[in-house]
Amino acid sequence: MIKRFSVLYVGQIDLENVGADGTDPDSRRYSNEQLTQTYDNAMGLAKQMDDSGFHCLWMAEHHFQREGYECIPNLTLLGTHLAAHTKNLKFGAAFNIVPMWHPLRLAEDFSLGDILTGGRLIFGVGRGYQAREVETFGSPLIDQDANRELFEEQVEIILKAFNEESFSHHGKHYNIPPDIPYRGYQLKDITLVPRPTHLPVDIWQPMTSGRSIEFIAKKGIKGMTALCGEKVVEQFFTAYRDAAQEAGRSLTLGQDMSLGFGFYIADTEKEAMEKLRPFHDERYKWFAPFGLVRYTDEEGRMWGSPGAPARTPQVEDGVQQKAWLCGPPEHFIETFKELEEKYPGLEDVFLQWPEGMPLSELLSQLEIFSNEIIPAFNGRS
Repeated sequence: MIKRFSVLYVGQIDLENVGADGTDPDSRRYSNEQLTQTYDNAMGLAKQMDDSGFHCLWMAEHHFQREGYECIPNLTLLGTHLAAHTKNLKFGAAFNIVPMWHPLRLAEDFSLGDILTGGRLIFGVGRGYQAREVETFGSPLIDQDANRELFEEQVEIILKAFNEESFSHHGKHYNIPPDIPYRGYQLKDITLVPRPTHLPVDIWQPMTSGRSIEFIAKKGIKGMTALCGEKVVEQFFTAYRDAAQEAGRSLTLGQDMSLGFGFYIADTEKEAMEKLRPFHDERYKWFAPFGLVRYTDEEGRMWGSPGAPARTPQVEDGVQQKAWLCGPPEHFIETFKELEEKYPGLEDVFLQWPEGMPLSELLSQLEIFSNEIIPAFNGRS
C-alpha cells in the first residue's frame, strides 16, 4: 500500500532554450552565480513540500557540472541546511557517490547530520555513472568491475561504522585501523564518532542495470528506480524479492522499493504531454548518452541492447512505457492504485522534477498533486 510521496531534484538550475532543438548540453556554460541558483531552487522546493504532505526531498550528488544539470556536491551538508528551515520534511541522498569518498568521512558526515536534524536525513549510496567526476576524484568507473569491487568494500566499512561500537576492517583497498602505535598501545580497532543516533540506518541504492540487485538485497539495502519502463520495473522488483528470499529476508513484492515517475498534470493526456515535451526532451539530451534510457521493446529487451531500439526517446515512448505519467489527477490516482494491486509491498513513490521545467511551474504542479492526489492515499489502514 502506497504510504509516502516524495520528489527527486537532481540539482538543475533554470535552463534556457530547452527542448530537442534547443541548446546542445555540451555548449551550455554558466557563471558561478548562475550555478548557485540550485540552492535557492532546493530551498523553495523544500519549503513548499514541507507544508504539502510530502515525505522526502531526494537530491543527487554530482560534481563539475558547468552545464547546469546537476549542481549539488554534498547532500548531507545541503540536507542539514534545508532541515533547519523546515519542520517535517525528510531529505534523502539519491545518491552519495561512494567511490568519490573515503567511507569513514561519508559515514561521519551523515552521522553528524542525523544528530543535528533529529533523524531527518535518509542515507543513500551509489557507484556513479559519470566518468568525468568519479575518475577525477581518483576512483575507477570506466572499469566497472574495479568500481564495483571498491564500492562493495566501502559499503561494508560504512555498515560496520554505523552498527558496531568499535570495529576493524582489513581488505584490498582499506586497512582500518592501520597497525600503528598510539599512546603506548597498538591500534586494533576504532569507533566512529559520532555514530548515528537513529538506528538502524535506512540505506537506499539505485537499481539501474539490475547488476547490483543481489548485493543490495543481501545487505538489506533498499532499492530505488525511476523513469523505467513497466517491464523493467517488474524485472527489478521480482529480482529483488527473490534475492532477498535467498538471503533469508521474506518480502512482499514491492517491499523495500521506491518507484519514481516523470510527470505532468493537465486536463488531458495530450495537453500534459505537449506541455511536458520540451522538459522531457531536455532531460534525454543530457542523460541518454550515459545509457540512462531504461525502456524495453516488445520482446523485453532493454533499449540499447542488440536488436532493441537505441534512439533518444520521445515523450510518447515514456507514457507508453508507463515511466512518465501525463493527464488529469484521476489518471494518477488510478495508476497508483493499479500499482498497489500489482506490488502490494510498495509504500514509496516519488516524482522527478523534469530538467528544464521552471521552479514556478513545478511548484504549481506539486500543489495540484498535494491537493488532489495525495489525499486519496491518506488515512487508509
